[in-house]
Amino acid sequence: MLKQTFHNPLLSGFYPDPSICRVGEDYYMVTSSFVYYPGLPIFHSRDLIHWEQIGHGIHRPEQLDYKNCETSEGLWAPSIRYHQGTFYIINTFVSEGREAQRDNYVITAKDPAGPWSDPVVVEGADGIDSSLFFDDDGSLWYVGNFISQECLYEGHHGIYLNELDPETFQFKGPRYIIWDGKKTRSKWIEAPHIYKKDGWYYLLVAEGGTFINHSVQMARCRTIHGDYEICPRNPILTHRHMPVLNPISVTGHGDIVETQKGEWWMVLLAVRPYEGGHYNLGRETFMVPFVWAEDGWPMIDNENGLVNEEERLPDLPRTLYPPMPQWDNFECRTLQLQWNTIHPPAEPFYSLTDRPGYLRLKVRPEVIEEICTPSFVGRRQRHKNFLAKTAMEFVPDTDLEEAGIALVQDDRFNYQMTLGQKENRQFLRFWKTENGEKSLLAQREISPSKRLYLSVYGHTTGYSFYYGFDDQEMLPLIENVDASLLSSVVNNGFTGVYIGMYATANHTDSTNHADFDWFCYQGEI
Repeated sequence: MLKQTFHNPLLSGFYPDPSICRVGEDYYMVTSSFVYYPGLPIFHSRDLIHWEQIGHGIHRPEQLDYKNCETSEGLWAPSIRYHQGTFYIINTFVSEGREAQRDNYVITAKDPAGPWSDPVVVEGADGIDSSLFFDDDGSLWYVGNFISQECLYEGHHGIYLNELDPETFQFKGPRYIIWDGKKTRSKWIEAPHIYKKDGWYYLLVAEGGTFINHSVQMARCRTIHGDYEICPRNPILTHRHMPVLNPISVTGHGDIVETQKGEWWMVLLAVRPYEGGHYNLGRETFMVPFVWAEDGWPMIDNENGLVNEEERLPDLPRTLYPPMPQWDNFECRTLQLQWNTIHPPAEPFYSLTDRPGYLRLKVRPEVIEEICTPSFVGRRQRHKNFLAKTAMEFVPDTDLEEAGIALVQDDRFNYQMTLGQKENRQFLRFWKTENGEKSLLAQREISPSKRLYLSVYGHTTGYSFYYGFDDQEMLPLIENVDASLLSSVVNNGFTGVYIGMYATANHTDSTNHADFDWFCYQGEI
């Protein structure tokens, strides 16, 4: 008998701010990606439970200048919509500080797998978390948040609406403020989406900030730009009244979709914390059933009104896809979709063709503990318990060259296990970067070898790093280093941990390279 429930999260690991749309029997979802490239991962499903990644919205370096942003800036919450044969993503690119430069842009595609168009910036669109709404009369509307100039209290934000020219994606007509936070004394109102149902325009927002007070709220109006009535049951979804160490916390930033069977579901972000309220996986994508009550206001359609680890299945035919591969033997000419770099490479620093069957990283001056584009290719940590392994071939030419694996929260917080040399002797070293200060925690001289196997085992509260001279050998270099160093809480960050391959010449020029034969990631919930 088939299981009658699904397990949350839908997307484990750093996939926050989900937005969803349906086209016939197909569902498409996009999430934030901040400074990682390619950006804006796009997923497809036919049953809302099993998802396959099909592409990225930002997939050409020339599409968007990342401006060397720090890790929690960059590509913030996107929204995906479909209208008359075209897919639209609107997104906010944040730079020069989290409340500084905010460029809202639109990209389009006929096929959600891509290619996607070059961005068109909506001139004069301030704020974040923009979304598009296509009304029945053919008009196109922009809805986003703004920082109130009145600044009556901390987090005094609001939501505004403006019609867009459907050809140029530029504002036309007046701007309407449809929810000023002072009306409800709400803090950090953001993530607006508009829907039309039964003659009402419904406005869904997030409120309370994206940490422990996060929530989902709703308002409605008979006209799109009128005086929106606030739902008397707000917040319609939150875990702010629950202990921080609830298995699922920080729920908010939702988007809703109606199935072809007439059911409604909400996708949203949440986290799975461990002791101390820490979470290394970042904000993940979850889902809950959603229903419209007799009074026309929505409710979460389960027994407790919360986001649960186990939830009933949608009434949709089960459609499976192959899981994300555990192994990558680097035998293709392009990287698998789960791999990212930090910022788009201005010049290529990796190759899958220089030595077929290997990922070759150039040894470059950039270092991962600074805001830059280092020689790093990584993937998300997607499980609390995991084992990651790689086979590396690298011979340092100077005492400043090193290569190995890195676990990255951002430039100020990371762990590195690298092979280097000193006075023609090879050393395997373990580095910790804490609040931007890099320190050596472990060092072991090893015999030169053509190939070195590097492993990291992660569990709920710690990471252990191993090496070996064959693929079965795991000799400890250092064990149970504190996982909370890479928690999103420590750096007040918006991303999750990345694991990957890294090479550097530590601010010196080099023509050397490091070759990686394969990479394996095995995870448990």
